[in-house]
Amino acid sequence: MSSKGRGRNTRAIHAGLDPDAHMGAVSVPIYQTSTFAFPSAEEGAARFAGESAGPIYTRLGNPTVAALEACVADLEGGCGAVATATGMAAVSTVLLAVLRAGDHVVGTHPLYGPSRTLLERTLAGFGVTSTFVPAPDAAALAAALRPTTRLIFAETPANPTLDLVDLEAAAAVAHRAGVPLVVDNTFAGPHLQRPFEHGADVVVHSMTKSLNGHSDVVAGIVVARTAELLAGVREAARSLGTTMDPHQAWLVLRGIRTLGMRVERAQENARALAPWLEGHPAVAWVRYPGLASHPQHELAARQMDGPGSVIAFELRGGVEAGRRVMDATRLIVLAVSLGGIESLIEHPASMTHRGVPEEEQRRQGITAGLVRLAVGCEDLEDLRGDLERALAAAEGVG
Repeated sequence: MSSKGRGRNTRAIHAGLDPDAHMGAVSVPIYQTSTFAFPSAEEGAARFAGESAGPIYTRLGNPTVAALEACVADLEGGCGAVATATGMAAVSTVLLAVLRAGDHVVGTHPLYGPSRTLLERTLAGFGVTSTFVPAPDAAALAAALRPTTRLIFAETPANPTLDLVDLEAAAAVAHRAGVPLVVDNTFAGPHLQRPFEHGADVVVHSMTKSLNGHSDVVAGIVVARTAELLAGVREAARSLGTTMDPHQAWLVLRGIRTLGMRVERAQENARALAPWLEGHPAVAWVRYPGLASHPQHELAARQMDGPGSVIAFELRGGVEAGRRVMDATRLIVLAVSLGGIESLIEHPASMTHRGVPEEEQRRQGITAGLVRLAVGCEDLEDLRGDLERALAAAEGVG
């Protein structure tokens, strides 16, 4: 069925599903096979030549994976997608598809720790250089361009400070320079933000997060605006072997069918908890795009369909108070990741962004006491009660 003109929840439920292509199956089957038989030698040759769309080998393409790719491409508004084994596989595939020795990347900061490490350490060893500018500063983005710049990489909302990148401004900078704008849309997801609508050329996701939503799969995806970009990414994924397993794809596809319900429920909780935390005597500050105190609150309202479910905050007692709060929660789980049905809490400076030097963390706004709360779908009063008990454990610290 065509999803054109239909709502986001309808598309999440139906996109990528063609029962006629799967013997009438309402849920896409798991094609758990490494290879596919050809009906004839002629057909096999045609498939390898790209003259026939039939499957060959799961590293090169699989019907279950293809259904997931079609679904996410539909939700994001891209021309197609390439699913990958992990979120970092998605980031790696894009960068390796576009960049060559001597090329330069402009990135926004903060950036997911491993993404920055990949650029600054791994790719630097192959002759790729990088410059990072503050996420909110479009002028700095333009000033950082060089003749060798081949790509702009942005993450919005940024992990973990929830700074925003003005996507239309960033796209204008990229396109004036003749380079693609790649956007990590993991924190918002397509239910709340669709970067292609604001000029992006490539969108990447860790589908481990809200797209899958159940903390039981690691996965990634790259969505492209044009067939040319998609072809380059697909070729890189097949050559590098970063492509996805069919059972993994089926689990993510099943998770996407409830995307809107989960995202909206978690966001509803976060909308209530953020102002409550902001008014709590133990809390020094809160960063959440849905709060008027967020410096880019108006941009969030213009660019996103909702502020999401991740909250950053710092305790007045600093690092030790934050440690006590994280150790004292009983319902909220002390673990990294986000976008699942359960609430998670973590300390970015010593966990997800540990690979970023301390001085650079501070420059990016990742303070020593920053706590990241990924709000889930539990009952609000249970979450608030758990936080209240945990915050009490930090009283008098500092």
